[in-house]
Amino acid sequence: MYLPGRDASRAFVTGDYSEAGLVNDVSDLSLSEMLTLQNWLSFYEKNYEFIGRVIGRFYREDGLPTPELTQAEAMITKALEANKQDLKEKQKFPPCNAEWSSTRGSRFWCSQKSGGVSRDWIGVPRKLFKPGAKEPHCVCVKTTGPPSDQTPDDPTHRNRGDLDHPNLGEYTGCPPLATTCSVPL
Repeated sequence: MYLPGRDASRAFVTGDYSEAGLVNDVSDLSLSEMLTLQNWLSFYEKNYEFIGRVIGRFYREDGLPTPELTQAEAMITKALEANKQDLKEKQKFPPCNAEWSSTRGSRFWCSQKSGGVSRDWIGVPRKLFKPGAKEPHCVCVKTTGPPSDQTPDDPTHRNRGDLDHPNLGEYTGCPPLATTCSVPL
């Protein structure tokens, strides 16, 4: 949709191209939506020739940025930092592979590439409880060596990988070191 002289950033992120959605206020977008906005902006800066700015919420008539642009940029910086932290956590606790069947229930398993994270260990399925999250999610947990936040030469580690992390829980009925876990209905 071509909207000359109109900022459609919010509509791009939300998918709402109605009159109500074609507003230039992005102050209430989530961090993940702001990250989407940043990716969209990066794409256009890389692939299109700059021809000007839309005067309004983000740029004054003299072309200088407004406080709202500074606020949006701060939100994008926060979103990029949160994304970086999420990727770091995903390296430590990659998501499990999962399948569900109406007859068998759920099955979770770990591999060297589960969760799209390549690594040199397989791990075991565990429930990861995150503060503020309603439900835990399945992650693969390293079972040998030091915990991820310790060095191999640290004398306090017990060669249990991250199994003793306080936010992890075992699946009921699953062997503690099994790489596959089935949770019947």
